[in-house]
Amino acid sequence: MAKYTIDPITRIEGHLRIDVEIEGGKVTNAWSSAQLFRGLELILQGRDPRDAPWITQRACGVCTEVHALASIRALDDAVGVKIPPLARICRNLVHGAQFLHDHPVHFYVLSALDWVDVVSALKADPKKTAALAGQLSDYPNSGASDFKAVQDKLKTFVASGQLGPFANGYWGHPDYRLPPEANLLAVSHYLMLLRLQVKAARMMALFGGKNPHIQSYCTGGVTCVKDLLDVDRLAEFLYYLQEMQAFIDNVYIPDVLAVASFYKDWGARNIGGCTNFLAYGNFPQNSGRYLEEKMFLPGGVIMDRNLGKIADVNPDMITEEVTRAWYKNGPALPPAKGVTQPLEDARFDYDGKYSWFKAPRYNGKPMEVGPLAQVLAAFARGHKPTKDLVVAVLKHLNVPASALFSTLGRTAARAIETKVIADEMASWVTEAIGLIKQGKLETAAEWKWPGEAMGYGLIDVPRGALGHWISQDKDNKIANYQLVVPSTWNLGPRDAKGQVGPVEEALIGTPIADPKAPLEIIRTIHSFDPCIACGVHVIDPDSNEVRKFKVC
Repeated sequence: MAKYTIDPITRIEGHLRIDVEIEGGKVTNAWSSAQLFRGLELILQGRDPRDAPWITQRACGVCTEVHALASIRALDDAVGVKIPPLARICRNLVHGAQFLHDHPVHFYVLSALDWVDVVSALKADPKKTAALAGQLSDYPNSGASDFKAVQDKLKTFVASGQLGPFANGYWGHPDYRLPPEANLLAVSHYLMLLRLQVKAARMMALFGGKNPHIQSYCTGGVTCVKDLLDVDRLAEFLYYLQEMQAFIDNVYIPDVLAVASFYKDWGARNIGGCTNFLAYGNFPQNSGRYLEEKMFLPGGVIMDRNLGKIADVNPDMITEEVTRAWYKNGPALPPAKGVTQPLEDARFDYDGKYSWFKAPRYNGKPMEVGPLAQVLAAFARGHKPTKDLVVAVLKHLNVPASALFSTLGRTAARAIETKVIADEMASWVTEAIGLIKQGKLETAAEWKWPGEAMGYGLIDVPRGALGHWISQDKDNKIANYQLVVPSTWNLGPRDAKGQVGPVEEALIGTPIADPKAPLEIIRTIHSFDPCIACGVHVIDPDSNEVRKFKVC
């Protein structure tokens, strides 16, 4: 039995180390280690609570809007304000645009190269590639000359020895299965998405003020009154939405299905699958506290892959523990009472502590969060748009529903979620126009400082279930602030009971063709879309100093 360390993991946000044991051609054990620490929670202590959305957004430049939304929902909850309908719609539109940007970028830029052999595209016949594209859709710029131009550009990269983003890949790996024409098609769409993703970013900026790190969310609603009431702005938003929908329907979904058709055994064998799933739900359809909200995408808790039994989320069942993390030992605590006391001697120990991530648990169990959890929850709840699309995908691939519990299912769920959201967003614009016609123009509700209070903001974001907890003192200053982010759920370490985290669970059992080129491991890791930067916030609550550590 041999141990292998993959460090650093690239095409993610932040610093992640993965250790595995491989025996008999498969992974028999795994350790997920976050190698980054931050100081956001220290920065927030003693500040005006209204500073939190602007500071927490800086946890990441990829997640952009999501921390602002979770934070502002926590503030709304703490002060007890219900936002106006027009503000709710505006938040949903900006948040939806985040998904339309994030998910296609993740597939083409961050994870597709785990399934697509770029160098193989040099052997493709552009005419056959055009014929393949025509079988999938009638999307523009899909002729033989277009694919020949992409191939020539790729040849130039190879000839110059400057592969750029395609350097250091495992090209020629035995588990790359797509024919050259499919590889060329995917490379072409990769370059196409690089240009198109700007449109989704503009959608966020239209009502968010800027991107990344939007400016328009405020306690009680939104500030972009003039923009939201501008018919030209709404029309521009719809124009970009239609462009993104065309790409999702005619390129993204067909590409995912085409890739999946060559890797169906990953679904049949549940390679990369987890056991338990948690989704908070997404896109409120009414104003109120979290437990009062009806979500367009319903949330829930699924245990032991039992889609026939889904439970409502109870925030009181969420805890974090630090037995295997580089913090002073203590009991499992709810986030609202979270304590972060880092150790100075942060040494990697397979049998002890090995990560800066804490271990979140729901009712004592590790939970996968993310697009698969959200799609499974919506499917189990009978959400028609999600259920219809899941059934169509399973039928197209001729695989059972159990195939969803896999890396392949996780990748397909991300595309399904994107289409479901995109198809609904136009109705939110129509709803906003209806409110404007009725003269219901309020975009922010009045509220008063409550003194001592606690609030939380829970929402699903592209990477999964995101929660912010805020406690403020009698002087209306932040006394404690905790973030439990999707990557902490997914990439957290073992707990006191020895239960592995979701990524660790997903990696165990993965077949490995070549341990020196662990492509299969990278596929599963990328399918979770890790963001280490969002998940680690190290402070010393005794001295209020940020300490520096060396990981050995």
